Amino acid sequence: MAERDDSFDLFDLRVEVVADEGAKIYCGAKVGDYFELRGEMLHLPPGQGISIYSLSSVLPLLAAKQRPTHKSDWMTTDAEIACPDPHCGSRLRITRLGLRKFSHAETTAVPLGED
Repeated sequence: MAERDDSFDLFDLRVEVVADEGAKIYCGAKVGDYFELRGEMLHLPPGQGISIYSLSSVLPLLAAKQRPTHKSDWMTTDAEIACPDPHCGSRLRITRLGLRKFSHAETTAVPLGED
C-alpha cells in the first residue's frame, strides 16, 4: 500500500512597521521594525521588541495569511493593519514570503481521517 502524503504548505510571513512620512508613532516601534512568522514560530531580530497591543491587532490574521488563498480573496490583497491606538500613525504590513512544507503527523497528534 502506498504511503499517504500528509504534507501541506504555509507561507512564511514578514510583518513590518510602516507609516506615512512624519507620522507620530506612539507604540514604541520604528519604521522598518519587523518580525517573521515561520510555521508557528515568531522570530524577532536580536534586540528588537514589539508592542503586545500592536501584536494583538495582527495576530488573528496571521494564520489565514499563511495559507494559500484565491487571488480575489481580500485576504490575498489586503496587507496593512492599523495600530490599535487611533492616535498612532503606524501600520503593520504583512508580506508573504516563500512557501514552507509541513507534515500533518509532525504538527499534531490527531491522525488524518480517511478520504
